[in-house]
Amino acid sequence: MITNYNLPEKINDLLIENTRTDNNLQELIKEGGYVPPNQNLLIDAITALSMGKNILLKGPTGTGKTRFAETLSHLFRQPMFSINCSVDLDAESLMGFKTIAYEGDKQVIEFVPGPVTSAMNAGTFLYIDEINMAKPETLPLLNGVLDYRRTVTNPFTNEIITAQNGFNVIAAINEGYIGTVPLNEALKNRFIVIDIPYLQGEQLEELIQSQTRLTDKKLIKLFVTLSEDLINAAFQGKVSEDAASIRALLDACDLCSIIPPKRAIQRAITEKLDEEREKEFVKNLTDTLF
Repeated sequence: MITNYNLPEKINDLLIENTRTDNNLQELIKEGGYVPPNQNLLIDAITALSMGKNILLKGPTGTGKTRFAETLSHLFRQPMFSINCSVDLDAESLMGFKTIAYEGDKQVIEFVPGPVTSAMNAGTFLYIDEINMAKPETLPLLNGVLDYRRTVTNPFTNEIITAQNGFNVIAAINEGYIGTVPLNEALKNRFIVIDIPYLQGEQLEELIQSQTRLTDKKLIKLFVTLSEDLINAAFQGKVSEDAASIRALLDACDLCSIIPPKRAIQRAITEKLDEEREKEFVKNLTDTLF
């Protein structure tokens, strides 16, 4: 796992100044391991979070946005609650819900906090994955959470919750996917936007060596070439971004440590694609390289 990013002294000072020192919720501190295509991505994210700003990670699927968020949790030693957005996301999924509990023989109504209220009360990071998958009518609930007020009125208890120091929101977005909706400007303006590109070249080679079981250097270089070709094809609209996913490529490399590369690519990449023309394109590319 990558642990030393050789960050500038000023950025290391920001991390030290903002590192969480208590031992609460240690199990929610993530492991990290993100390899940035350039150091500025980490520098800018650390700077923004240190200033109490929210960040929006934007980029194609499989570029490592979630791993990036986990790495920030690791670097700040900051626990992180998570929300996976979908069209079914509602206020209860964000804020929590009421349930019946017992105090001795007596029935009572208890409120079970959700990820938003938990993160605000504990002063931790909150990660919102695929935020543009949520219904537009659900997200305005977060407006006060994301701006300078750092407050929200819990619709189930009428309690006004103010975030504790250390609370920050990291969100991720895949644009243009089926089921996604554009973020409204009021919401987007509450974030610092960081574009996460694909990892390529020597950095991708190092990632494969450090995070997969594949050790054959010749095969690793071929997989790096395959990734570059798939990324270019995705930019040209010949295949979907799913085909160029770095996550899928790493899965193929893992499988390739045991099974033949063509079959590994078929299982990890090709069979995930919906259109036959895309599958045929990846198959032809694979036949050319392997």
